[in-house]
Amino acid sequence: MLMAHPAVLRNLVEQYETLRVLRAENGGTEVQQRMDDVAYTLCVATGTRDVDAALIAARHRLPGARPEDDSLIGV
Repeated sequence: MLMAHPAVLRNLVEQYETLRVLRAENGGTEVQQRMDDVAYTLCVATGTRDVDAALIAARHRLPGARPEDDSLIGV
């Protein structure tokens, strides 16, 4: 599997988190579509099938990640 560069992953995670806040505040269809697009890209970049797993996988590949980061989310 190809691995996305950490800078790309960081950018995608930041975009997704920003869009999540915008969706909570606004809820517009454009924000939701962009959020869906970023979620899809995160899944492809991390080899996962859902955005929560993609976010965890991306964060684990970022410089400075520790094994315990996000590892217990959803358990």
